[in-house]
Amino acid sequence: MYKRLAALKDKEEGFTLIELMVVVLIIAILIAIAIPTFLGARQRAQDRAAQSDIRNAFTAEKTHYTDTEAYTDVGATIDAIEPSLTYQDNSLNPPANTVGLDLGASAQEVCVVKQSNSGQWFGLRDQATGAGSGTTYFSGAAAPGACNAATFALTEW
Repeated sequence: MYKRLAALKDKEEGFTLIELMVVVLIIAILIAIAIPTFLGARQRAQDRAAQSDIRNAFTAEKTHYTDTEAYTDVGATIDAIEPSLTYQDNSLNPPANTVGLDLGASAQEVCVVKQSNSGQWFGLRDQATGAGSGTTYFSGAAAPGACNAATFALTEW
């Protein structure tokens, strides 16, 4: 009986090196799958946030247009309508976390742009009257060069 107790005491228990390496390998594979998925979701969320800001600024522009029958590229005017955003007057290349406002050929055409935290640029152009009236969109790696129908050609984001 004493021999049996002594044998049980001396027996080492635990995981072997192979078992530990298999567990580490499985964890590494799961991480390799999860990280790109997480980064993609993060970029899409940043892009959607920029698009939401543009839509909110555009709603403020439409409110101003309803009152005055003209768009504006003056940030202070739009800030009085939608104060939750920061605006850059007369700019299609605003600084980070700022919505750029620019008039096209007349006060009947406005462009609203913003760069996402992912680096992608998004914009919305609306022409209230005349040929080519309606809303068009922009997305690209660089800021749009001009507030015109040629630059803003996409139908939606």
